[in-house]
Amino acid sequence: MSSLGIAHWMADTQARIEAALSLFLPASGSIPARLHDAMRYATLGGGKRIRPLLVCAAGELTGATPERLDRIACAVELIHAYSLVHDDLPCMDNDVLRRGRPTCHVEFDEATALLVGDSLQTLAFELLAGEPVAEPLRQIEMIALLARASGSRGMAGGQAIDLAAVGTMLTQPELELMHALKTGALIRAAILLGALAGQPLGVDERGNLDRFAKRAGLMFQVVDDILDCTASTATLGKTAGKDDAAAKPTYVRLLGLEAARDYAEELRADSLAALAIFGGRATRLTELADFICHRQF
Repeated sequence: MSSLGIAHWMADTQARIEAALSLFLPASGSIPARLHDAMRYATLGGGKRIRPLLVCAAGELTGATPERLDRIACAVELIHAYSLVHDDLPCMDNDVLRRGRPTCHVEFDEATALLVGDSLQTLAFELLAGEPVAEPLRQIEMIALLARASGSRGMAGGQAIDLAAVGTMLTQPELELMHALKTGALIRAAILLGALAGQPLGVDERGNLDRFAKRAGLMFQVVDDILDCTASTATLGKTAGKDDAAAKPTYVRLLGLEAARDYAEELRADSLAALAIFGGRATRLTELADFICHRQF
């Protein structure tokens, strides 16, 4: 494992992934120029890169090479970037600010933003299938894992439930199912994909890593709901308080602010307990779980 402290490791990894994304995306000005420029606008120059960080941390646990992890991390981040472009569209969440600047459909136009999302999604699978990142059967498993996490039984399905639930109060199990799909599925995929790029895990190890991945994904969303109520638009880089204004189901609406904070800490403890089987090999994942729980943006 790298001897860098967590802050330096995160900054180093984020810079490496940014450079890789810039290389994998179509060049600025290449035909069709407007679409390719919009794809770069939507992907580069912002974001916490939590999912790529999780890919790389899980890959460190199994001894995967940085070259494999960079490609996998970029594929996952492209899926995430596409989802943000589509989520911000007027027919979805209708937002005008993302990562501190105008959303893609505001900066370009709605039709271009729709095509940006389509193109980023397909580029993700082009990356994941285009070069060896594992032995062939395992690479097919990885492609299927990312596809499931992105579709109707994952992220897109969770968004459909979210849109249908506006103005209603879901129960906690219903809310957790929604976010296990909408947010958690791609976070879980990031962790499992990173691990699959290295040495095989035992049955118990893989089960514990999956438990960590599911709890970390849920924790991320609980903290997001807290920050939507407590942080400023300038800090978040997106419109603060929008979920509450839109009467969306959130953990803060369901549990109250303090109970939501307590629940995030409970999820953190559960996720860290799942990593105990790995000892020091899981240091980066442990540090990222702490960051996710205690982040301010």
